[in-house]
Amino acid sequence: MYNSITALTLLAGFAAAAPRPIIPFVTGNPIIELSKSPVSVVTARQNACFVIGSTTLPEEVADSVTAIENSITCDTSTTTISGVPDVTSGNVKFSDIDFSQSSQTPLEFALSTFATEDNLADSDLQTFQDQLNVYLATEAGIRSVAGSLAIKVPKFFLEMQISRIQTAQGNPPTAAGLQVDHLVEKVTKNAASEDQALLDQVTALGTQTS
Repeated sequence: MYNSITALTLLAGFAAAAPRPIIPFVTGNPIIELSKSPVSVVTARQNACFVIGSTTLPEEVADSVTAIENSITCDTSTTTISGVPDVTSGNVKFSDIDFSQSSQTPLEFALSTFATEDNLADSDLQTFQDQLNVYLATEAGIRSVAGSLAIKVPKFFLEMQISRIQTAQGNPPTAAGLQVDHLVEKVTKNAASEDQALLDQVTALGTQTS
């Protein structure tokens, strides 16, 4: 009996003293989503021809870079705002719809340049998407060098127009950040210094989704 107890005690002691096996890649920390990890942001920055600087991009902007980079081509022989290469998506080139080259205010330019068809559902959704793509790409490039963010007004206006068109065509966006009313607020907030009559036009457009 004594020998049995002694043997068990020794075995228990050896087990306690033995090093614990190490299981690779196991951690007690929450899993990091790859789409939001620093590695993905760096990869997007390295691959995107329009991200020319080293300033850290906000998560939302970094995500947009990942989403559009395969649709964008850069003309490095021509630059636009803050030295960002002229970008193209589909048949749309940013330099052809560059608000900064207009004598109009950013909101005036957006209202006149990015108008929909009278019958909202007949608007060319792909063209609006290409226009938004080049604005998103240029915004990312500007942010990467900590440039002026006046581009946010026409960018949000384009997002609002796309949401209106999708809704009119029977495919309303489901994400909260892409709802028409939310984007109306984004436009008016960023264009708060613009003429009230222009802001009222944006608000009125937000009620027209059919």
